[in-house]
Amino acid sequence: MTISVAVSGASGYAGGEVLRILANHPQVQVGAVTAHSQAGSRLGAIAPHLHKYADKVLVETTVENLSGHDVVFLALPHGASAQIAAQLPADTLVIDAGADHRLTSADAWAKFYGEGYAGHWPYGLPELPGHREALRVSKRIAVPGCYPTGAQLGLAPGYSAGLLEPQDVVIVAASGTSGAGKSLKPHLLGSETMGSMSPYGVGGSHRHTPEIEQGLSLVAGEPVQISFTPTLAPMPRGILTTATARVKPGVTEDQLRSAWQRAYANEPFVTLLPEGQWPGTGNVLGTNQVHLQLALDPHASRVIVSAAIDNLTKGTAGGAVQSMNIALGLEETTGLTMQGVAP
Repeated sequence: MTISVAVSGASGYAGGEVLRILANHPQVQVGAVTAHSQAGSRLGAIAPHLHKYADKVLVETTVENLSGHDVVFLALPHGASAQIAAQLPADTLVIDAGADHRLTSADAWAKFYGEGYAGHWPYGLPELPGHREALRVSKRIAVPGCYPTGAQLGLAPGYSAGLLEPQDVVIVAASGTSGAGKSLKPHLLGSETMGSMSPYGVGGSHRHTPEIEQGLSLVAGEPVQISFTPTLAPMPRGILTTATARVKPGVTEDQLRSAWQRAYANEPFVTLLPEGQWPGTGNVLGTNQVHLQLALDPHASRVIVSAAIDNLTKGTAGGAVQSMNIALGLEETTGLTMQGVAP
């Protein structure tokens, strides 16, 4: 079985990461690779690390260039995917790495993104209850945001088991600079980021806030309210999330650990580390893995969960390929078994 794939936004970090993973997928043949301003360029001149596809020439991101493939990955800026996706054939598997189809609430979309709500697609985070089953019968998939991936997987087992309070959830996450994309921005210059950390999107204004609340609320069966603060860390890639939530009266650390162990015992890409071992972003670099650890703070009656992911892999492209595998009936881990890089 050979799967024909087109990748839009192939000159950016997310699209390039999709191609890096697909290069090791035994059943994929990459057809069109598209871009906007870089159309006409040789891919090897923009992304020299993609040796397998170095001689491919980027073409314009049009419906015509993306059509005729079994699978289309849309790695486009927010607001750019919906119009193209609506014109692609219904039998094409379309996987959107942008935000256009993640939110179920048109009001939340309008508040955080503006006008042009495009509707909701099945959500490409298979480890959440019920999502894997939905992906198996879908031809349209919305890939989660990078921050929501770590935050939701970090806290979901506690809500699924009914151990956590739905209010007063605090999430702080540090991301590498690649999370902001490849466009030139003064605050992302090396001289600005090296040796310095800074918060942004403070005060509940970050666009991933409603997405995290949506996922946790679905798992909890009631509205979950969060306070989310992202920070920029002086590293190219990776996210370290620290999420805390109040535990319900009488909940013990053994109960918490058992809930997380049950939730992820058979998940190939989520590891609850042995007690006393805490996640680090360097340990999941370039992989589709999530490393988790938790502890109970009895003084504050809160659980503290730490989650490490590679924002470009499990946080974007790896999750997209994982979802593709499920939707096509392939082994879920195909093309995603890469180990970490150290040092």
